[in-house]
Amino acid sequence: MDPMWVGVIGIIVLLTLIAFGAHIAIALGLTGAVGLIFVAGIDGAVASLASLAHYKVASFSLTVIPLFVMMGMLASESGVTSKLFNVLQLWTGRLRASLSVATAAGCTVFGTVCGSSLVTAALFAKTAAPEMRQRGYDKKFSYAICSAAGTIGMLIPPSILIVIYGINSGDSIAKLLIGGITPGLLLFIVFSIGSIVMAYLNPSLAPAIRTETTWGQRLKSLPSFWPFVLMMGIIVGGLFSGLWSPEETGAVGALFMFLIFIGSRQRSWQRLKSAMFDTIATSAMIFLILIGGGLFARFLTMSGVTTSFLNLVVGSGLEATAFVIAAAGVYIALGCFFDGISMTVITLPIFYPVVTALGIDPIYFAMVAILAMHVGPITPPVGLNVYAVKGVAEADVSLEDLFRGVMPYFIMMLVALAIIIAFPAMSTYLPNLMVN
Repeated sequence: MDPMWVGVIGIIVLLTLIAFGAHIAIALGLTGAVGLIFVAGIDGAVASLASLAHYKVASFSLTVIPLFVMMGMLASESGVTSKLFNVLQLWTGRLRASLSVATAAGCTVFGTVCGSSLVTAALFAKTAAPEMRQRGYDKKFSYAICSAAGTIGMLIPPSILIVIYGINSGDSIAKLLIGGITPGLLLFIVFSIGSIVMAYLNPSLAPAIRTETTWGQRLKSLPSFWPFVLMMGIIVGGLFSGLWSPEETGAVGALFMFLIFIGSRQRSWQRLKSAMFDTIATSAMIFLILIGGGLFARFLTMSGVTTSFLNLVVGSGLEATAFVIAAAGVYIALGCFFDGISMTVITLPIFYPVVTALGIDPIYFAMVAILAMHVGPITPPVGLNVYAVKGVAEADVSLEDLFRGVMPYFIMMLVALAIIIAFPAMSTYLPNLMVN
């Protein structure tokens, strides 16, 4: 059989396995290994498995993944989230939907210490949503902003998804991390404006807050921001200035969050053990996906699918912008079934050669792709952020309520994506200013 058709069948088999509930790492690895047997023989498949398993996890650059994961887990166990939300309430004023804006701002700020959208969404669903409901906010509206704004944490550095994208594409991880700042801030602005507009059009969603907040109270709350300001300086400042590498940033950031945890009132051996075990489990899962994705990528390359797709796109005369829009559409569609990490390892071997051939700025394409992937965590049937929020939501909140509530934010994310596609400089300006 023609190797290219073996590759096509392999893609179909992969999607089928995932549809029947196979773990993404197992599905990728099994499809890649069996496919390599057909295109390279048993000896070639065994050699690829042995070399890739070592190559994919022995890289020094991968140390940043468990370090970034640890930062998020320690932050969630230290109780800084609830304190952050309480402080942001003071600064958002009496504006209608001010608590929704505070939640979006909290997710953005918390993104500087946590690279997981799931963790961010779940934490704010536990702390912010009940507070909003006590103030008379609609239940769908309260939990929807938590589900949607949690995705901001996957753009604001440190972002685990951006790191994995950089490892698979070979682009500068530091530049990719800095490139995520502007799209992340844009998403915060779009969510905030959208929430305010929704509340003014339908006052039942978010009643006006009647309590008065003085400037003295606001100024008195400023010291609560210091952990996040320092973390932002460590991560963003260190990467931007070239003071340290992403790996060193992860080490310093993890140490800093450990000290924050030790100094918090919620510190305990049980919480520390929970954070460490969650870090190990999450990191191991990511490494398994990387190994399986590497096998699948090599299978696609050796079968000729990647080359055929490249020739098809280049030969069709498709312009760069049209390809970027088409790729974004593919990511949005795949996001209904896959998480961001899975989409990255599956699609990059196919898309990235086209990006290079068409002369598309890799940082720009990365930001478009990652933002498009972020639509997935709030769309059915997968909707990982929505399911994470459901797991901690109050008993009267159904899954249907959550998915109906996030639909306006789905539209807002498409608006933000259109802006990023239309203005490439928003993704590339800051990375181009970095010290190499």
